Amino acid sequence: MQKMTLKDVELEGKKVLTRVDFNVPLEKGRITDDNRIRQALPSIRYILEQGGQPVLTSHLGRPGGDRDESLSLEPVARYLDDLLEASVRFAADCIGPEAEKAVAQAGPGEVVMLENVRFHAGEKANDEDFCRHLAAHGDLFCNDAFGSSHRDHASVSGVARYLQPAVSGFLLEKEIAFLCDALEDPDRPFVALLGGAKVSDKIGVIEHLLGKVDTILLGGAMSYTFYRAKGWPVGDSLVEKEKTRLAYRLMERGGGAGREIHAAAWTMWWRAPSTTTPNSRWWTSGASKTAGWAWTSVPRRPFPTAISSRRQGR
Repeated sequence: MQKMTLKDVELEGKKVLTRVDFNVPLEKGRITDDNRIRQALPSIRYILEQGGQPVLTSHLGRPGGDRDESLSLEPVARYLDDLLEASVRFAADCIGPEAEKAVAQAGPGEVVMLENVRFHAGEKANDEDFCRHLAAHGDLFCNDAFGSSHRDHASVSGVARYLQPAVSGFLLEKEIAFLCDALEDPDRPFVALLGGAKVSDKIGVIEHLLGKVDTILLGGAMSYTFYRAKGWPVGDSLVEKEKTRLAYRLMERGGGAGREIHAAAWTMWWRAPSTTTPNSRWWTSGASKTAGWAWTSVPRRPFPTAISSRRQGR
């Protein structure tokens, strides 16, 4: 799969609107895992080395289209400033006067970090007006946010309608190359491990992989929709009830094609703390909700048993 990258375009004197994935965990304003920031450094440094100016955009958390200071990217900008040889100028907004001023005042060799794009409802709505204002910060667009590239959001796909050329960064290039090699000529047995909260976000991926892999292992909260599809109790765990039939059909399709779909089955259940009754917990794979108690669940360990698409009486 051939995609234009940063090395295919002239960067000197250009402002490069760069979508990164800085959705990092924060604890009281402190970054507890900087892996995603470090993965973006090669692209940022290359733009600087070639005489360009990176104007970085990212989301952080789920502020719901409103400003939430606990999800500000300012701590990320400070952290990035410590990692880079260049200074990082933070803009208190991603569009409007604050952003325009920060981009205009940034000098050669400086990086601009725009505020959380999800502070605006136009980001997830892929609003045309929001796209235009965001695109106005750059001369070209670079997407280096592999973890967000499946989203049809303004800062991912929308700005490319107004900003050309649009190229991939080095992280995105690396991940595409890896996936192409893995899918086109995989070693066998070929196993895919998927996690996440929602089945709806993974439908296309699961359907695509069913024709290529030998086994799909499902983890995370999405497993509970498959539990429900098999009639298993799930307590108050997150379930997309409207997707249970689809989950069942996916398992049936996998079984009919000689493929396997497994969802983690062992679960730890416990009662939520009460003001009148001491908290208690125990291991079980078949607990159900009891009136008056709130139940939660977490995986006990990976796949000691499984809900399977194989028709072997499991």
